[in-house]
Amino acid sequence: MKFICDVHISYKLVRFLTSKGLESYHVNSLEDKWHTKDNEICRFADANDLIVITKDEDFRNSFFLQRTPRKLIRILLGNISNDSLISLFDKHLPIIQELGENERFYLEMGDSITIYNFRE
Repeated sequence: MKFICDVHISYKLVRFLTSKGLESYHVNSLEDKWHTKDNEICRFADANDLIVITKDEDFRNSFFLQRTPRKLIRILLGNISNDSLISLFDKHLPIIQELGENERFYLEMGDSITIYNFRE
């Protein structure tokens, strides 16, 4: 399972996921760094079977309207601390790993979680 974190997601989450043996990248590792357009991130994620992690509602809209990115986690808690974000992922990592086996899914993580799971 592999992840790419959008620009507003901390590098600390990338390091946490990597420490769990999961391949993780930050959008700033792409050629255009934080200037990379959302549709380019989606294309890159889909081509490399990456799960996009973001706070950006535009990715949600793209998921439902354009069916890209195929795998998406959206954080709904705004400006939470990095420790809280890592705790959230640590708590829900088993669910994320299970979803990661699917061709397509959308997971909203906040005070609760909402899963849109698609088996194609």
